[in-house]
Amino acid sequence: MSGGDTPGRLVRPFTLTGGRTRPSRADFTLITTVSTVDPPPVSAARPQPEHHRILRLCTRPMAVAELAARLDLPVSVVVILLCDLLEAGRITARPPRPVSRTTPDLDLLQKVRDGLGRL
Repeated sequence: MSGGDTPGRLVRPFTLTGGRTRPSRADFTLITTVSTVDPPPVSAARPQPEHHRILRLCTRPMAVAELAARLDLPVSVVVILLCDLLEAGRITARPPRPVSRTTPDLDLLQKVRDGLGRL
């Protein structure tokens, strides 16, 4: 290997998902917040190492996009692994808060405009 080369991934992403290409649920988005369930439920299934990494990272709530970046895995693969953990009762997933469709806070907008004007 030359000085700047790094070894590639040893395991292909499709092997992490058991060949699955689609998640079992469609409600995960990039900004869905995931956190580990404490204490974990008793489970007969033995999670793979990637599941353990997710559980360690999600002891504090974390967005799906950030989790994928930290794991250095495609979001699609991470979502499939998250579906496994959610179905096993090992994590909770919170959807993003809906955006209010009420009238915007005019005072806040004025402050933002004034701040941008000072730049």
